Amino acid sequence: MALPALALLLAAGLLHTQASPSARSFQLDYEHNCFRKDGAPFRYISGSIHYARVPRPAWRDRLLKMYMSGLNAVQVYVPWNYHEMLPGVYDFTGNRDVEAFLDLTAELGLLVILRPGPYICAEWEMGGLPAWLLWKPDITLRTSDPAYLAAVDSWLHILLPKIKPHLYQHGGNIISVQVENEYGSYYACDHGYLWHLLGSFRALLGSEVLLFTTDSTWEEELRCGTLQGLYATVDFGPGSNVTEAFGAQRRMEPKGPLVNSEYYTGWLDYWGEAHASTSAAWVAQGLEDMLQLGASVNMQVVSWQRAQPAGEWASPHAFFPWGSGQQGLWVQEGRGNAWLAPVGSVGVLMGLSGVYHRYMFHGGTNFAYWSGADYKDQYKPVTTSYDYDAPLSEAGDPTEKLFAIRMVISKFQPLPVGPMPPATPKYAYGWVALRKYADLLDVLDVLCPSGPILSQFPLPFEALKQAHGFVVYHTQLPWDVPDPATLAAPPHSICDRGYVMLQKEYQGTLERDGQTTLHVTGRAGDTLDILLENMGRISFGANTSDFKGLLGNLSLNSRPLSNWLIYPLAIDTAVQQGWPHAALPESSSGGRVGPAFYTGTFETPGIAWDTFVKFPGWSKGLLWINGFNLGRYWTRRGPQQTLFVPGSVLHVGRPNNITVLELEGAPPTPLLLFLDRPLFNRTLGRSTSARE
Repeated sequence: MALPALALLLAAGLLHTQASPSARSFQLDYEHNCFRKDGAPFRYISGSIHYARVPRPAWRDRLLKMYMSGLNAVQVYVPWNYHEMLPGVYDFTGNRDVEAFLDLTAELGLLVILRPGPYICAEWEMGGLPAWLLWKPDITLRTSDPAYLAAVDSWLHILLPKIKPHLYQHGGNIISVQVENEYGSYYACDHGYLWHLLGSFRALLGSEVLLFTTDSTWEEELRCGTLQGLYATVDFGPGSNVTEAFGAQRRMEPKGPLVNSEYYTGWLDYWGEAHASTSAAWVAQGLEDMLQLGASVNMQVVSWQRAQPAGEWASPHAFFPWGSGQQGLWVQEGRGNAWLAPVGSVGVLMGLSGVYHRYMFHGGTNFAYWSGADYKDQYKPVTTSYDYDAPLSEAGDPTEKLFAIRMVISKFQPLPVGPMPPATPKYAYGWVALRKYADLLDVLDVLCPSGPILSQFPLPFEALKQAHGFVVYHTQLPWDVPDPATLAAPPHSICDRGYVMLQKEYQGTLERDGQTTLHVTGRAGDTLDILLENMGRISFGANTSDFKGLLGNLSLNSRPLSNWLIYPLAIDTAVQQGWPHAALPESSSGGRVGPAFYTGTFETPGIAWDTFVKFPGWSKGLLWINGFNLGRYWTRRGPQQTLFVPGSVLHVGRPNNITVLELEGAPPTPLLLFLDRPLFNRTLGRSTSARE
């Protein structure tokens, strides 16, 4: 699975080259089963970093720390949907300036292994594919579907010409480029699609660049994910026999370097599960023991999970075609099962020069709505923090694990001269009092200035051209309900959480793969509103066509409701324009629970340092500071209890504006606490204690 972690990318050997030793080249040497750089044998030690998860002002700090750790290469994804949020509208400015990021890696002496997709996984929203692809509801993603290929071609013709000058052969620092990503794990097995991509990459990047694929060691996945003309690499985790695993690569590539493109020594967090952590000593000792043997090393100290392509479709949910009330197109919710390998297995392959790739070396943060999700028996959204228990923490601080790995690397090759840059300064700004500004339903005119859409039946986000965030579905009770009646959603139709209000009073929450019924009473004509939240589209497996919103019609005592007013909310647009701080205060019920906005301000004491926000007594929602969306908090479910606030979003000398959208219920006294360190629950549901 193309997930972040600390991966060991192994390569052995030398490249066959017809260029002179002085020419800039990075090639495969099939004769000696190795890489060659500029004609000479070469081995690199690389780690993954995602520029989209790191604020641009912090790029240099993170990359310099990676370089000073002994790495001489970084592995980088390009998320398509981060740059083309609407069809034909491209953004390569600010935090999205991928060329500036590549220039910075080159300035610091780091090579780049680029993974431009078009699909990347990475626990990123929809695996990097734009949500607008689903505006055509019958599109078949990652295949030769003409609609999909047309979108891919348009994107590649924008992206790859920007990348070409950065190729090593053209004076840049990109030594290899991955085509697609673990395609063998996808159900389609469409080699025509891979051939199409290969032709596009060659036409736009040239014939000299090294193109490769990555797949698991499963024979079927290698068969579906590889192609002549793309160098086949593998990934495998603990519990694997290394000789057998590389034997799988040898069946596809009888000659050339042995490469494990992903091997994890950290792991991500899901909402509602224990915070993942691994042992630095274990990682370092295993690495040292194997490198002392002269081995190519792959090391892993967490569980390995991936979806199998075999089996029947699992958990399909009914998707109601736009404007109808009947079940129609089926959207895959999962294919087959997941398997879990033992923890802590270590493999050694003797007698090879090694390439060590750590994935992730620095994870960063899923700001705004960019976190993705997995589907393993149920929908599993990824937390805002992408710390990954990586060598560099979410805030970019060197950890015990980093120094342990750096020490091991120093025994096998020289480290850069100079000290490791220190942790970035943090500041505990303390308590900040907020006040309730307005209930969400009272400001729909601000959040949906174009007004609602009238539809007999609910429409999904995609039909509304709403990629992320929230949509309000509004109707009225058609008859008196003096006794409790069952308000119910069809199976798999709440994507992903629905906050229910009757007469603007919060009734409860409906949830994907969770509670789908509530009992309500009321009179004919009473207003019924459901605020639907997109928690992130699935990023791995057969289910990347993850439609959002209310995908089926609600019923009251089995009688369907109709005549809906649908409000796609542009909350971020309003907040970025200064709302609600620049607006007049709303008169709002102070005691009402349910979705509501809270505001406050604080000033920094002459500094703007990184900090972490804790939400004592809050439930679930989002936080903006100075218009910047810092992502979701979910203190009731955890494990993440704080949000990372980069100092670069703070003001010095003027107030910092805080906006909170609380979805279920704020504490009686709404306060935030700014700390100088993150907090995570070890286990949620069983304990509410926090670990610092």
